[in-house]
Amino acid sequence: MVQTNTMEGSLFEPTLYIIKGMCILDNDGNRILAKYYDKNVLPTAKEQKAFEKNLFNKTHRANAEIIMLEGLTCVYKSNVDLFFYVMGSSHENELILQSVLNALYESVSILLRRNVEKRVLLDNLDAVMLAFDEICDGGVILDSDPGSVVSRAALRADDVPLAEQTVAQVLQSAKEQLKWSLLK
Repeated sequence: MVQTNTMEGSLFEPTLYIIKGMCILDNDGNRILAKYYDKNVLPTAKEQKAFEKNLFNKTHRANAEIIMLEGLTCVYKSNVDLFFYVMGSSHENELILQSVLNALYESVSILLRRNVEKRVLLDNLDAVMLAFDEICDGGVILDSDPGSVVSRAALRADDVPLAEQTVAQVLQSAKEQLKWSLLK
């Protein structure tokens, strides 16, 4: 029996964990919103911010849509004063990553009523965070249709803000969400 290195074997096995991270940076390269799903790639906030600065420096003047950086395939899109990024492993299919990027960008665009600017995004950050969660969970792509992402994010955004809820309301909401996720 031939043994393979488990590290090598895991690199090319099919997996649902496609997305390594998604982020939105401003036109100075500062983080507005970021989620990283693989703790082995960029485990600390310091490493993440250093990566984001490097990523921004390599892409903010470029007119390409894809870059390989530090072992990651990164697809990106800019608009006015924002940069949207989706990262996957170096062997990941760029079309899948581009599909997730388009879902992210279009969802944010719809949520912000086509006014995709830093100020408007910050005013609606809760809805944008919900869109992030509706698109990807733990690196697994959940949805790439902006219409359905927005409908679910908007539905959840209409709920009472978490800070204004009692502990009982938060627990009840969590029970309801768990119940609906199990029923699907």
